[in-house]
Amino acid sequence: MYSEKFQKFIDVWVKEYAQERSIDEKICADKDGNPLPWYTYPAIEYLVQFDYQNKKIFEYGCGYSSAFWAERALNVTSIEDNQTYFERWKKEFNMQNLNICYREEGEIYEKAIFEDETKYDVIVIDGKRREECAQAAVQKLADGGMIILDDSDRINTSQEYVNAAEILKQANLLQVDFYGFCPMNNYTKTTTIFFSRNFNFKSLYKVQPINGIGNLWSMGRRARKDFFKKFG
Repeated sequence: MYSEKFQKFIDVWVKEYAQERSIDEKICADKDGNPLPWYTYPAIEYLVQFDYQNKKIFEYGCGYSSAFWAERALNVTSIEDNQTYFERWKKEFNMQNLNICYREEGEIYEKAIFEDETKYDVIVIDGKRREECAQAAVQKLADGGMIILDDSDRINTSQEYVNAAEILKQANLLQVDFYGFCPMNNYTKTTTIFFSRNFNFKSLYKVQPINGIGNLWSMGRRARKDFFKKFG
């Protein structure tokens, strides 16, 4: 049905990205079952390079991303406006450094970030009222931190997203767009990271970039030669 080369491409998505399982089972997870955020794979693979063990994370919008961050960061605060999902995530992700809070949609939702004096190293805007959340986020971002605006490609059809992106750019943050496929979807989208100009998170690795999923240069020389001989 497919050429051998194209079948290899499919195998990477099925086995290495676990994309088939993610779509069919509606779960954001890698091939080993570890939780992933509902960001694009290029954004995820970029973010996992850094050391977050001393970082504080704030999320507008809960989900598998909450567990993803909690496994890496000092602490995570996630705000959820849906009672059903709030109860689900509280039960499913019972992690000591993860604080999932229920706040009704409206002004109280975006102002949840002001409930204490904490400045956050990573702020994720992936829930309701994104324009208002962007306004709040720029006030609570720690020095050298970053803000993640997911589904940023909706800027083409939504004034709310246009305004959210503009607020973040006007805060003198550097915009980098990560296009591509993501868990659970059979179409592409965009995750945008807005970096502080003095962003300097420590890498977990001696060099950057690291080899991503399915990368040829993660193989040894012999395995790479065999790959080229068979599929090149």
